[in-house]
Amino acid sequence: MKIKNLTKVKLKLCLSLLGNILIAFIISLIIYFIIALFFESGLSVMVANLNYDLYAWIVYNRSIVLIIYITIILAVIIYRFISKYVNGVNEVYKALDLVLKEDDKIIKLPSEVSSFSDKLNGIKNDYIRSKNSEKEALQKKNDLIMYMAHDLKNPLTSIIGYLTLLNDEKNISKKTQNKYIKIALDKALRVEDLTNQFFDITRYNLREMPINKQEINLAYLLKQLVDEYYPVLEKKQLKCNLTVPDKLMYMGDGDKLARAFDNLLKNAINYSYSNTEIDIELKKVSKKIMITFKNKGAKIPQYKLDKIFEKFYRVDDSRASASGGAGLGLAITKEIIELHNGSIKVKNDDEFIEFIIEL
Repeated sequence: MKIKNLTKVKLKLCLSLLGNILIAFIISLIIYFIIALFFESGLSVMVANLNYDLYAWIVYNRSIVLIIYITIILAVIIYRFISKYVNGVNEVYKALDLVLKEDDKIIKLPSEVSSFSDKLNGIKNDYIRSKNSEKEALQKKNDLIMYMAHDLKNPLTSIIGYLTLLNDEKNISKKTQNKYIKIALDKALRVEDLTNQFFDITRYNLREMPINKQEINLAYLLKQLVDEYYPVLEKKQLKCNLTVPDKLMYMGDGDKLARAFDNLLKNAINYSYSNTEIDIELKKVSKKIMITFKNKGAKIPQYKLDKIFEKFYRVDDSRASASGGAGLGLAITKEIIELHNGSIKVKNDDEFIEFIIEL
């Protein structure tokens, strides 16, 4: 596409040059014959009186005079055209500096190179959007790290406090000991979860996600995932309904897809109402594989739904939530699905939230 556009510009310049030359040639011939007519009717006498040798040379070398005249005219036209073109190129070079300026000024170029204006303005707008997105992502990341550092401090303080009590209190009852140990363990697991989220942030930003494809059974992968989450589902009083065929083979990265499905199920568990059901369905439609995760939870506003796959974005603005993640789970899930040349979208009808994957 870019080569075609450049070819069009070159063709336009060549046609412009040829057009100018043709017009100049016709006008110069008309002027030449007008001068020749005046020369025959009286101008020749004046030239002969001034310089007879010049008069004689003009009379006997009219074809040479015509060639010199046309050559001069064409040289002037080509020179002026090239000068305008060079000036236009210089304006393009100057405009390149404006591309990197983060302002709302529109780049305007001379008519000779006006076709580059839209392209440069497009590049400038893309650059500004990219810089703004980068700044926004960096700010979100910095805020998130600050929040997570604060969240790390709270469970660590509790762990230290309860372990100190266990260490200092010599006559503490077994029941109280078990209670303190259970609280300390829960807090330690929360610290582990937050630490893993820090690693996710680092991995997501430092390198692209590698992918290693092999034939896998998606049905078995989902069954295994649901089995692993049985204790968590029981604790949160949730039920998971899994609808899958006995076997559905797919060429993909099992570890990465397991991580993507894990993120979706974890998200459904965290944002489901108590005593509700999570529905997971796997089916083949024509040549496509469809996977859906559906749960019942608080309605998500459309403006939040539009950003749900952005990295570091969390639907729940309250960072006080014990289940609050780094805002990377769904972003990583989307990247994994797209690495498999698939797509993922989200729907939120009333209180039902549904993620639809197509592979």
